[in-house]
Amino acid sequence: MTETRSPVRRIGSRTFDFDREVAVMAVINRTPDSFYDKGATFALDRAVDAALAAAAEGADWVDIGGVPFGRGPAVTVEEEIARVIPVVEGIVAASGVIISVDTNVAAVAERAIAAGASVINDTSGLWDPRMAEVVANSDANLVLTHSVGTPRAEKPRPRYDDVVAEVVSFLRDRVTRAVDGGVPLERLIVDPGHDLNKNTLHSLELNRGSEETAAIGLPTLAAVSNKDFIGESIDR
Repeated sequence: MTETRSPVRRIGSRTFDFDREVAVMAVINRTPDSFYDKGATFALDRAVDAALAAAAEGADWVDIGGVPFGRGPAVTVEEEIARVIPVVEGIVAASGVIISVDTNVAAVAERAIAAGASVINDTSGLWDPRMAEVVANSDANLVLTHSVGTPRAEKPRPRYDDVVAEVVSFLRDRVTRAVDGGVPLERLIVDPGHDLNKNTLHSLELNRGSEETAAIGLPTLAAVSNKDFIGESIDR
């Protein structure tokens, strides 16, 4: 699975040539316990306003999340839907910007796509066995992220013999699962998952090995904004 594939992608109303351009994704957390903003955009109006402001400043798409992947109290599917869907609807009503929804729950993804999301950003790497089916039955793109363990649960200390090789192997496996579940390759994106079950050295090694991730033959999402490994690398 290393053959060259077309870098041109249709995502929502936009077409990208990923050989020639980079799409900028803004992250909006509608959560009270975001590791970065500590709930600054938890209120519905603030979340929608932040998304629209990001689009006005040049973001190609906005990513809406209702539940952090890291450890914390359980959030019901109903609560996640209540957090995410009104934000998607508010953005759709005011802007044509591409919307992705960060969720590992197929039922949430299904509602998000119906509300206008063009991308499902699954930071669990198909933890929910129905996720591929839900995306396959739509026109949405699917981001497959490397992560280990159960969402919201305590994770073991990360250990890898070769972090790049293990991440790439995981992503290839998830690509195969998604395709077997009906999602066309042309709608898949991979994410090595910087800082997800990884320490700073692991994340830096993933940067160094980015060509190996690219060799999967699919566009790569690098979700590195405000990640710990950047701050630790520059001592901030």
